[in-house]
Amino acid sequence: MTFVSNTTNPRFIMVGGFLGAGKTTTISKLAQHFQSLGKRVVIVTNDQAADLVDTLLLRSQGFDVGEVAGSCFCCNFNELTRTIESLACDQRPDIILAEPVGSCTDLVATVIRPLEQVYDIKFDISPYGVIIKPSHGFKILGGSAGGFSPKAEYIFRKQLEESDFIIINRIDELTAEQTEKLISVLAAEYPGVPVVQMSAKTGAGFDTFCKLLDRPVEQQRRQMDVDYDVYAEGEAELGWLNCQVNISSSEPTPMDASLMTILTRLYRRFVDVTAEIAHVKLIAMCDQGHAVGNVVSNSGGPVLSLASDALSTQIHMAINARVAIDPDQLADIVREVLNDVSNAESLALDIAAIQFFRPGRPVPTHRITTG
Repeated sequence: MTFVSNTTNPRFIMVGGFLGAGKTTTISKLAQHFQSLGKRVVIVTNDQAADLVDTLLLRSQGFDVGEVAGSCFCCNFNELTRTIESLACDQRPDIILAEPVGSCTDLVATVIRPLEQVYDIKFDISPYGVIIKPSHGFKILGGSAGGFSPKAEYIFRKQLEESDFIIINRIDELTAEQTEKLISVLAAEYPGVPVVQMSAKTGAGFDTFCKLLDRPVEQQRRQMDVDYDVYAEGEAELGWLNCQVNISSSEPTPMDASLMTILTRLYRRFVDVTAEIAHVKLIAMCDQGHAVGNVVSNSGGPVLSLASDALSTQIHMAINARVAIDPDQLADIVREVLNDVSNAESLALDIAAIQFFRPGRPVPTHRITTG
């Protein structure tokens, strides 16, 4: 398949980062930015299983979104290109935004270089930016106690190592002293790599981020060695769950409150069993709108990131949980919380679909280590 002809190549922008870093919010803001410039934008999301909250959220915002589900971009490269082609069937996109799985690394060798050297449609590929959540930076790079295992931290470090630039997200939550400390740590660990201070939530630093995306890419992209045994073991330490829930009630129920009740109970249970949260995200939808809530660490509480103010007797909810816990125990906790909320709130909660597992060993379709 070929794109509708045009004199310029589509632009491919991939934004990486660990689970909970703020990739989806950043992708959404980028899509709005390029649409305001008159560009046709498509988005490709990625997850180890179907029913991704991010896909539902971006579609609810009106974006044209395709999803590569069941494996990461690198292990299903042909599905990535097929998804891009399907989004380009009727009208050629100007901008392709790609959000990889948050537990993946080595994406320059397994996604970017294959697009440049193997795929027969030419893209203008932007510099690869990787988003860092400050709490991860302080815990992993700053040597603070707690957090993920050394093998999971290995993935985080490798994500930053291969980046063309690093984005410190959530600067609205940091003091000036904390920001400078994190910049100093990054400069010591990754000398010469540009660092952007940004808040995807408030928009601070977004213009600087866009300017870095516009910069020419070095002819020789960064190369790095990856121990795929450590990489695989690090990914497998996370329990992964995607769940679809139908909620019904005899009287109209405040959707935001129901979402936050479930999210808060999940958060408390994970903290009680000392299971490190990488990301738990919920989206609730009804005829009046949609609401989103998330929690991205054990040290930070649940947040209603998008309120709906909706009342409804019929609500559909998707739950995505990435937690350092056995997946069977993860599923048990989710089921127990849903049952407890059903009894406490007099709601009928029906699990329409549930998947829970540990990610399998990454086996890239292509791995090209030279530019």
